[in-house]
Amino acid sequence: MELGTVNCVVFIMSKQTAYQARLPDSSGYIEYPQNEHEIWQALYDRQQGNLGQFACDAYLNGLADLSLPRDRIPQLSEIDQVLHAATGWKTAGVPALISFEKFFQLLANKEFPVATFIRSKEEFDYLQEPDIFHEIFGHCPLLTNDSFARFSHQYGKLGLAASKEERVFLARLYWFTVEFGLIRNRQNELKIYGGGILSSPGETLYAMSDAPLIKPFDLVDILRTPYRIDIMQPVYYAIESIDYLDEIVKMDIMAAVTKARELGLHAPLFEPKSKAS
Repeated sequence: MELGTVNCVVFIMSKQTAYQARLPDSSGYIEYPQNEHEIWQALYDRQQGNLGQFACDAYLNGLADLSLPRDRIPQLSEIDQVLHAATGWKTAGVPALISFEKFFQLLANKEFPVATFIRSKEEFDYLQEPDIFHEIFGHCPLLTNDSFARFSHQYGKLGLAASKEERVFLARLYWFTVEFGLIRNRQNELKIYGGGILSSPGETLYAMSDAPLIKPFDLVDILRTPYRIDIMQPVYYAIESIDYLDEIVKMDIMAAVTKARELGLHAPLFEPKSKAS
């Protein structure tokens, strides 16, 4: 999570959380109180103005296909109807915290984990766990895109077969693509496809500013790049188009993991957490 904005944690290994997922009834319906619908609406309205200018076309097309309600938290079944028709995916309601194993297992089965809770007003701008707004608003629109869906599926299969040590490196690939990925097209225009940015007004404006370092996609370079979850990202990686995710799928990702492990990590572009303000 970047400090002071809305973001996510890709993999949660801690077992402590202040949030509890809301469980569906026998028909799959999840009841949310009105104050939580109001939080959804406030988050939606706050980010809506940034999307037309900064989000990539594939995301905007998916957002239109999903037709997300502005004034209420959508039911997962509503999202599933659109995703399944588009790419064969669906959502999977999960608790606030899930393991590496569960995360990869779901993706390998074309199920995208969605934590069925929404942040409190007290944590409107800073959240340790990925909530339903982040997962649905940030990620689900792109799961209507074939290239993004194929990449997510292959990533899940690779992670499921990987060792514990390899998964740590794979987490960086997910972080710098699905969560914080950018697109720099042939016209040199910069657009966002990473859900961690798209669900965060603060990080959206920061990523589009002159502050961060933006590097072209390089698989081994990404796998060697450390990151922190509680700050604005000092570096992002940009692909040429959303279709480039198909090219990444064709790469020998696990061979790149082996090479990255041999070379070791780059020096971080941030202070250690204990020294950072």
